[in-house]
Amino acid sequence: MEKLKNKSDMLDKNKVLLGLSGGVDSTSAALLLKEKGLDVTGYYFDVTGENTEGRREAQQVADQLDIELICDDVSGIFKEKVINNFCSEYLHGRTPNPCVICNPNVKFRKLIETADRIGAFYIATGHYCRIFRDENTGACYVTRAVNEKKDQSYMLYRLGQDVLSRLVFTLGESADKQQTREFARSKKMINADKNDSQEICFVDPSENYADYIKGLGYTSQPGRFIDKKGNVLGEHKGIVNYTLGQRKGLGIALGKPAFVTSIDFDKNTITLGDNEDLFSNKVISDDNVFAFGKAEDYHGTKVMAKVRYSAPLSEAILEVDNNIITTTFTEPQRAATPGQSIVFYVDNHVIGGGFIK
Repeated sequence: MEKLKNKSDMLDKNKVLLGLSGGVDSTSAALLLKEKGLDVTGYYFDVTGENTEGRREAQQVADQLDIELICDDVSGIFKEKVINNFCSEYLHGRTPNPCVICNPNVKFRKLIETADRIGAFYIATGHYCRIFRDENTGACYVTRAVNEKKDQSYMLYRLGQDVLSRLVFTLGESADKQQTREFARSKKMINADKNDSQEICFVDPSENYADYIKGLGYTSQPGRFIDKKGNVLGEHKGIVNYTLGQRKGLGIALGKPAFVTSIDFDKNTITLGDNEDLFSNKVISDDNVFAFGKAEDYHGTKVMAKVRYSAPLSEAILEVDNNIITTTFTEPQRAATPGQSIVFYVDNHVIGGGFIK
């Protein structure tokens, strides 16, 4: 602990390293940080190692902001931690969220390492969320943004105190994305009207995720569609092409709407059923992490939780057994998808979460 304290004391609390993508959000974050009198350095990380256009755009923004820009090729660790996980999860019938994996393992890890190297205490990004510090414990938590539709706290639940204690969010109080754009326009920023980035940054927008995975040389063997009683309904094209709750693109006609209700990797079967088959009050998660304390500390805790980024928060209670958490919701949840994350909130603060089994 003393070593960490000494290291912190050596860092400049007037300096902040900002993840600068070239988009309007991180640009507006930089402007707000500069208005607070902070010495801002931009940090652009290239996840492919070949994104010369992205680097050029980020440099143009940095030049207009009159700040230094550090560009970093993170393609090696990104492939190891994010892309390999992405492919493996889909091949095993699970649905990953690459941002949830990238944030603690690549993005914020690299921000902290680089901030240490240049002597900056703070790190920042253009995420729509806030940071809350508990005065009693000193613990820091990601807190939901004022703008619930833009809130990105779900994606950040795996960050630890080493990151949270140095993290600054400036867009958490923004009413909406239009307000962010108007602010950038008022400063005559060249990217004020730039389109939002795509959902999966390493997959070309013209290509679907299954084709991307197959393009890397992975194969997914055809198998059987079955109903919940085990009756064979037809043949599927390989489980990499399907996800829980999917209705369109199944390639099978049953005379009524059919939904993917489960995927069995070991048997290479996909179960089809009705929409009501997708609802359950209980969700089991593993590899759970908490911003402060241990999983067992939260046994019996009443929380608000969500089973996907776009899902609304819903009342629930946690039961913890050897870091396996059973979340019992007051209202049934639809399509709690293996591989996605369930995230727990108390008073709008992210206290933790895990991967849905």
